[in-house]
Amino acid sequence: MTNWKEVDQNVRAWIMEAGKTIRESFKSELNIKTKSNRNDLVTDMDEATERYFIEKIRGTYQDHKILGEEGFGDELKDLSGVTWIIDPIDGTMNFVHQQRNFAISIGVYENQAGMLGYIYDVVHDELYHAERGSGAYMNDVKLPSLSEVPVEDSVIALNAQWMTTNKRIDPTVLAPLVQKVRGTRSYGSAAIEMAYIASGRLDAYISMRLAPWDFAAGKILIEEVGGVVTDLEGEDLNPLKKSSLFVGKPGLHGKILNEYLKS
Repeated sequence: MTNWKEVDQNVRAWIMEAGKTIRESFKSELNIKTKSNRNDLVTDMDEATERYFIEKIRGTYQDHKILGEEGFGDELKDLSGVTWIIDPIDGTMNFVHQQRNFAISIGVYENQAGMLGYIYDVVHDELYHAERGSGAYMNDVKLPSLSEVPVEDSVIALNAQWMTTNKRIDPTVLAPLVQKVRGTRSYGSAAIEMAYIASGRLDAYISMRLAPWDFAAGKILIEEVGGVVTDLEGEDLNPLKKSSLFVGKPGLHGKILNEYLKS
């Protein structure tokens, strides 16, 4: 049996240590590389932070598996047993250009079920965390259950890219929604945007293509406060596959899904 209280204590300690190291790196010159394209950035801090977590996990929980963005974890075919899904710095472009609006994101799953979720806003020192069945918290202050909000009163997170010609979605699908809502925002970090929904700062978030490490932790947080997490078709997410993402407060999620995304 996994001692989840012990795992929680360890994760929190490791996240705080990693966050301190990242903040200290602001004084140094980063080694910046690109991955799939010139805007898909990775730094030496992304890689060092992932290696740090992997070293800690391997040294403490030898039978646990790891899926990490930078590829230093395991090659996984399923989520049997305990699996850690890690994004060492979610929002690397923000990290490079702004030194803010990025987060450490860690989701711990057991046999497909999200057990522990953590999103750490390093600069603002805000740790959003959740344990399955125990609610979600921000710096140990329990977050209230999310309440319904009308579409016209909502603020949604949406990248402007999806409102222009692109390969993922017809921008005319989203235009009526953008015209209806109170406002739109884009923070450039899926983890930050999902944490903001869990804490009530945002009402919904739409993205066309995210990887498991982008949404693994946020899914746990949001579901613990009554939010809904699906793809754009309203289907459940597979924590091992890339997917579109649609996150929303209760009631609002169904209304947007049925009246805008599926209409």
